[in-house]
Amino acid sequence: MRVAIIGLGEVGRCYAKPLHEAGFELTLCEAWPSAAASELAAQWGLPIHDKPGAWLASAQWVLSCVTGAQALAVVEQVVPHLAADTSLADFTTASPEVKRRAAQHAAEHGMRYVDTAIMGAISLNWVRTPLLASGDGAEDLKTLLEKAGGRVQAIPGGKAGDAISLKILRSVFTKGMEALSVELLTSAEKQGVRDKLYEQLSDIDRTPLRSFIDMLVRTHVVHAKRRAHEVHDAQGELAAQGLPSLVLPGVEQRFRDTAAKLEHNPLNAADPSVDQALQWLLATNTQQA
Repeated sequence: MRVAIIGLGEVGRCYAKPLHEAGFELTLCEAWPSAAASELAAQWGLPIHDKPGAWLASAQWVLSCVTGAQALAVVEQVVPHLAADTSLADFTTASPEVKRRAAQHAAEHGMRYVDTAIMGAISLNWVRTPLLASGDGAEDLKTLLEKAGGRVQAIPGGKAGDAISLKILRSVFTKGMEALSVELLTSAEKQGVRDKLYEQLSDIDRTPLRSFIDMLVRTHVVHAKRRAHEVHDAQGELAAQGLPSLVLPGVEQRFRDTAAKLEHNPLNAADPSVDQALQWLLATNTQQA
């Protein structure tokens, strides 16, 4: 199996080494090789190409490990040099829309494109860092990388753009929780009630995460007005402790925005399902736009 790696930064080097050790035939490309990249290539006696070219013709897989800003350009540059049955895995952080455009460009030339999202810190876990893959060829990429010790979850029926979308959405959740947790525990610690707080939150542990977040959305479109006042009061309490919140002003605005929309576009369901709540939220956002 012949694999071309475009980009020899941390990600490219991370996969080059185990693939080489697993017996794959590599070709390498980097416009500005670092000392680490040059040393690695020298160990294997491999040249580092400075741009895509005819040398790509024999590649069966191309791993694009450049920055998100270069993602589409790299696909456009390599496609003319590839055989029609070549597969391309895009490891970049490009947006879902860019990855969809890249996939379409590849498909127009008879090539498979796999949107590959890195779901952890490469510097900590290297080849064992979890990957999420979507698009035509995702299962084959999983097979390829697992031979080198990789960890890949292929999304059944997933399209290009789905993997990076899920990575971004996960970040929305985890980074939002992180910011809120910083404010929550700082206040609890200052008041000397942190251990008691964990006890008061323990009921959440007994609820599956999906059920919990669905419940929040379902009840949000019913109780937004009341909850906006509660959030406002909570901000006042944190400010009085000398710990003004940076998170809660946005939370309050979200509740007030929903409350205002409910006044003009009532939701005709006293106990909406999560599907009804989401459809109403999407519809009212579209109307506002």
